[in-house]
Amino acid sequence: MNPADYVTLPIFAETGYVILDAYDQAADPREWEDITYVDWKSSGDTRFAPLASAYGDLECNGFWNHTPAKTDKDGVWVEENVAVAPRLVARAQEPGANIGRCRVIELQPNTYGEALYNLHRDDNNRLNPEGTGWIVRAVFNLTDDPDTFMVLREDRDDPTTETRIPLPAGTQAIIDTQRLWHAVWHPGPEPRYCLITSWESGPELDAYITAKHGVDRVDPVAVDPALLAEGEEVARAKREARAAALAARGADPTFGDGSLSAGPAMEVYSEA
Repeated sequence: MNPADYVTLPIFAETGYVILDAYDQAADPREWEDITYVDWKSSGDTRFAPLASAYGDLECNGFWNHTPAKTDKDGVWVEENVAVAPRLVARAQEPGANIGRCRVIELQPNTYGEALYNLHRDDNNRLNPEGTGWIVRAVFNLTDDPDTFMVLREDRDDPTTETRIPLPAGTQAIIDTQRLWHAVWHPGPEPRYCLITSWESGPELDAYITAKHGVDRVDPVAVDPALLAEGEEVARAKREARAAALAARGADPTFGDGSLSAGPAMEVYSEA
């Protein structure tokens, strides 16, 4: 699948992500506390509360795993959650772009090594017809997590390609999560909550990014090199242990690109 065969936005070309103006999250009700969550794993210890799903049910499966199957577009609102989260729904609808999956994630605290182990890419564009808009994902942080970072890498195994996006309350990012390996390093101590929305690239999303003064680069966040090295070692050891366990069972221990599989929680694979 080649993004060049789809409608994409030039602002994503260099880095694969965009940072928008910060949002005044404190002005909004804490709607994520009242919606219904399901036990769905992506990367780390997570639950999700779907606002829009494939056909409006309270579930988080990939849209292609339904009958009829469809790509990550034309999501149907989940009535029981929409009724108690109108502000979150309005934020997802604000660009006027086609919406696929829309949900709130709850992430329990983790370590940097666990985040690296859970780096994954999303399968946003399965069944997406060529010539239509490429699907990207909005990441709106709802809780105030000043020591938490979204970890992005062009190459999962190359730390020199890493970008860390800090996640205080009101952080608004849009990420090509099918291009970039990503996970969140969340030291805690409380769970992190974030609104995640699949949007179709096109003139509506382009205008929204412009109105929100989108930029394609974030200031570097410095982290203790010893901690980074420790995290790399933890992730490497966990991947090798998992690969050995899979090989012992006769299962393929690699991703499709030949790299060692991180774990069963990778969304691109768990939703396949």
